[in-house]
Amino acid sequence: MMTDKIIVMSDIHIVAPGETIIGLDPSARFAAGLAHALATHPDASRIVLIGDLTHHGAPEEYQALRALLADVPIPVHMTLGNHDRREAFRQVFPDAPDVAGFVCENIPLNGATLVLGDTLDGPPYPAGHHAGAMCAARLAWLDAALGAAERPILALHHHPAPILFPGMDRIALTNGDAVLDIAAKAGTQQMIFGHVHRTISGQMRGIPFAIFKSPCHQMPMDMHSTSSALSVDEPGAYGILCVTPDSLILHTEDFTLGTAPAVDDPHSR
Repeated sequence: MMTDKIIVMSDIHIVAPGETIIGLDPSARFAAGLAHALATHPDASRIVLIGDLTHHGAPEEYQALRALLADVPIPVHMTLGNHDRREAFRQVFPDAPDVAGFVCENIPLNGATLVLGDTLDGPPYPAGHHAGAMCAARLAWLDAALGAAERPILALHHHPAPILFPGMDRIALTNGDAVLDIAAKAGTQQMIFGHVHRTISGQMRGIPFAIFKSPCHQMPMDMHSTSSALSVDEPGAYGILCVTPDSLILHTEDFTLGTAPAVDDPHSR
């Protein structure tokens, strides 16, 4: 059975050398995640980074990201999240896809299409504004891209409907209903999001969705707090999207846990 395997990472949050987030080094975590993914899944066809590539959107942070990606032997696709800054990203990644000025792309897979959309709201970038949006130009592109896609899979940074984390739902996609209208009309097979730093899955408008954790810091399992800034040092993770002729399968890998020796015990299942 032919399988197209894609490594998915979100919320990398690269900072300047010497800086940390809750005592963690995002660059070291990302490098470890990349090394683990490439060693564990040498058959992966590509890597997809779905936003919050950096923490402050500074050119030197994107330069650090570029250096970390320099030796990756498979294609890398990227889009932006609320911590990114489009102008600084373009300075360092001038060859990134451009749809009406936004970092959007249709990625053909083996029997499916990954539609990667830019949900960064700005410029301007008001201080403390972390919600996402897709303007009229992006919605028009999304409608055409999903409508023409084979077995469409939609990947965005921001989630378009509540996931019952009050703090994160407050900074979700502000026009998520419009995005879901388009996704439902196109018969979207799967949606993938980041932003929340938590492994979450379910359905929105009947469309399956999955949210992956960050390679660095995570959101605690707190369905009551109205804060969107809560962070905990839980295992760093990445997602694995597997596309087969008749199924879409998603896994998540907590790569910082290490690898325990496997025991072949016929009585364990």
